[in-house]
Amino acid sequence: MRDRPATGFGAHLQPLAGQCPACRSESLLEFFNEPSVPTNSCLLVDDPDESSSFPRGEIVLGFCRECGFITNTRFEPGAAEYSQRYEETQGFSPRFVRFARDLAARWVRDYDLATRTVLEIGCGKGEFLVMMAEAGAGHCIGIDPGVHPERIESTHPERLEWIVDFYSEAYGHLDTDAVICRHTLEHIPDVAGFMTMIRSAIGDRTDTVVLFELPDVQRILDEVAFWDVYYEHCSYFSVGSLARLFRSTGFEVLDLSLEYGGQYLLIEARPSTVPARGRPLSAEGDMDRLVRGIQHYAEGYARLCDRWRNRLDELVASGGKAVLWGSGSKGVSFISNLGLTDEIAGAVDINPHKWGKYMVGSRHPILSPDALPELDPDLVVVMNPIYLQEISQLLRELRVSCDVEAL
Repeated sequence: MRDRPATGFGAHLQPLAGQCPACRSESLLEFFNEPSVPTNSCLLVDDPDESSSFPRGEIVLGFCRECGFITNTRFEPGAAEYSQRYEETQGFSPRFVRFARDLAARWVRDYDLATRTVLEIGCGKGEFLVMMAEAGAGHCIGIDPGVHPERIESTHPERLEWIVDFYSEAYGHLDTDAVICRHTLEHIPDVAGFMTMIRSAIGDRTDTVVLFELPDVQRILDEVAFWDVYYEHCSYFSVGSLARLFRSTGFEVLDLSLEYGGQYLLIEARPSTVPARGRPLSAEGDMDRLVRGIQHYAEGYARLCDRWRNRLDELVASGGKAVLWGSGSKGVSFISNLGLTDEIAGAVDINPHKWGKYMVGSRHPILSPDALPELDPDLVVVMNPIYLQEISQLLRELRVSCDVEAL
């Protein structure tokens, strides 16, 4: 059984030293801390001893009273590894693939990107850029230290170019009609510097469209979704704070939206050459809601952790067996925050590249869904409710009968 972690939370906001990485003001307030979490959550680890002894870091979340940005003030650049053993893709989920394919087609259509050049910063395993090519984009350039070009299949390989590296000023010469960045900005500590670098690279090509997608922190706060707070995510945005960052670094915001069941925040923008950079959209006025959200998160964290601990303790006490469905960041954070050990038999994942590996930060094995009939669990805890329908269908196909509960 576990030793319960000495997690901390602050219902009373405390001032923090240092500047906000988004607006450079000295207005940070601490509202949550977690003293020991794995510094990675998506690495492929072959050895259970290496996994359980993996380096750990601290999360201290600071909220900026000026712009609404939330940052892990204890994040150490370089502590989180991004390499070809980083396995973050959601591309094995039919639900996710449908969403991504529709989004790629929409962006190509709405911004007239057919036959034009697209750059994706932080392209992951490249699936979305392949979808952009399939939707008609002409020359597609993907940059990511974790991309595996040998794994990528496409009907248009001649349109695709892969760079195994981090994006930097060294790639400012790339002349593109669109800059795409999906689920990467939340990994960047100096967000203002990053956006300024992109704006500088675009230069006077003000017809370039800039399209970003990242998690919405307001949902995380409102749902007390602690499994969506982990070390690699050092930066957290709401609709308003993201728009304010874009405007302050030289962009005009064209559109803001919430997608994928309200989990993802999309911003569509163009470079601006005027100080005003457009009139704020109505959705940007969210500071009061953010303040209520951080207070709700700080006050509700311990209660929600206790509820899940009690649920799993009762299951184990009755001789039951539980598994997680999802071995990525949410699963690692769930195990780490609750201090779980033998309450969980393992984590199921549909990504075959993860099978036979171990969860970072613990000794829990990563299992194929085909292992479930023999394991015969009493409870499957689904790490993301948006996949509940496809997981339930797969369990029926496997003839696995058990309770299924989503976070």
